[in-house]
Amino acid sequence: MKNLFTAAFVAFLFTNCLSAQEEIKLQDKYTAHNKGKFFISWGGNRESYTKSDVTFRGKDYNFTVDNMTAHDKPKGWHVDYINPGRMTIPQTNFRLGYFFSDHYSVTIGVDHMKYVMTQDQTANVTGHIDGAVHNGLYNNTPVNFSDETFLTYEHTDGLNYVHTEVSRFDDISSWLGLPNTDKVQINLTEGLGLGLLYPKTNTMLLGKERHDDFHVSGYGTSVKAGLNFTFFKHFYVQGELKGGYINMQDIRTTKSTDDSAFQDFFFLQRIIAFGGIFKI
Repeated sequence: MKNLFTAAFVAFLFTNCLSAQEEIKLQDKYTAHNKGKFFISWGGNRESYTKSDVTFRGKDYNFTVDNMTAHDKPKGWHVDYINPGRMTIPQTNFRLGYFFSDHYSVTIGVDHMKYVMTQDQTANVTGHIDGAVHNGLYNNTPVNFSDETFLTYEHTDGLNYVHTEVSRFDDISSWLGLPNTDKVQINLTEGLGLGLLYPKTNTMLLGKERHDDFHVSGYGTSVKAGLNFTFFKHFYVQGELKGGYINMQDIRTTKSTDDSAFQDFFFLQRIIAFGGIFKI
């Protein structure tokens, strides 16, 4: 009986020792902790926009296009995403971040979206135009924009959302039955963002000279959720859904500072990004 008790006690100590060692090994895994790590990513996006009332104002006109429809301008899978001389042509996402705890990070980033007014549309216009082109009073007057003489309007270089985000990361590998091996880790992430809109707006308005220039035009807010797949400690692929609100009260439309536009709308982005995570 005494020998049995001794054997059981030794087995208990041995089992606890193994468990402690296993826990230590788990804690030693690179992916077990995030605090103090930096990360950087680059990717592409597609986006959708709600309809928007856009008001154009100047010395000789003030009118609103009701419920303007717009779309993005995708490049598709293309070498331009990694060509340094042409990286601003596709719709892209850049992010640089730091984990200030195991679960929370802060980032700065640029969502380079593209917003193109749908040219083949008829929309109601309200206001007045006192110039030589399309002169008159408008009261919910249907206007077809297909011939491009009234208005062309896009933020294509681009609808730049320069922002900061705070995000949470949770390792859900164990939920899927994956052991912590430092080879594959799956994280669930959610975040909140706030920033400025710095679009380059390309406009031809009422026969005036084409204008295309960068200008701080307003602000945006956003929320996101996504999945992060980390491979071999330092490399990851992240897919996200990101929605937000954009309010631009000071959009440049012509070379004259007397001319401007304002609009607000909601957007939805679908993002795929590739990145690296490391400690300095």
